[in-house]
Amino acid sequence: MYAHGGRRSNAQRDAATVEIGYALVSAAFAAAVLFGAVAGPALLFDLPHLLSKALLWLGVAVTPVVFIVRVVSVLVRFQRAVHPNQPGLTNPDS
Repeated sequence: MYAHGGRRSNAQRDAATVEIGYALVSAAFAAAVLFGAVAGPALLFDLPHLLSKALLWLGVAVTPVVFIVRVVSVLVRFQRAVHPNQPGLTNPDS
């Protein structure tokens, strides 16, 4: 991952920046879609008060979890693509 002398090249820094941006944008989209799917009926339809409140709270509770899981999964996948085989470790596929 590091170019000359342990420093990252501009291309490596740019790739990491793009991947972080992608992780954040895709996580925000996934969280918004999930919130709309869970809490949307409570906002669009005249549901009983308890059900409406439960759907809203469920949407608010699950949305940040989905956001964090998506960001972490994208960044871990990127890190594995950058470092497919660590020196000194055996490859399980060999």
